[in-house]
Amino acid sequence: MVDIEISYEGELRCRAVHGPSAFELVTDAPVDNCGRGQTFSPTDLVATALGTCVLTMMGIVAHRHDWDITGVRGAVRKHMVADPQRRIERLVVKVTGGAQLDADARKVLERAALTCPVNESLGERIIREFCFDWDVTP
Repeated sequence: MVDIEISYEGELRCRAVHGPSAFELVTDAPVDNCGRGQTFSPTDLVATALGTCVLTMMGIVAHRHDWDITGVRGAVRKHMVADPQRRIERLVVKVTGGAQLDADARKVLERAALTCPVNESLGERIIREFCFDWDVTP
């Protein structure tokens, strides 16, 4: 269990404090939704959570197998829709790097990525697309 305390700071900005570490995170509403867009929006954090979860799970599995995935990168493109309500429509995740890994390792890492807890937690209304480009060197 993790507690996160959140306070509304005004002007569509919130501050969240991670209970165990006391690390603070600030969110802003995006410019196209009445905000300043000066930092991550709540929906940006959903996309970020997916991307970081993918790389974290890959890192856990790589560590178990003594594979070095240092330099592997992830990127997430978030697509919003406003019909009938404003929400995340699609998240496109691209993982690049790991050219040194063989086909079997890549398959294991892809499975770890696709079954990360955030991906498993997102509802069916959010379309998720994953692309792995292993032949990129950092």
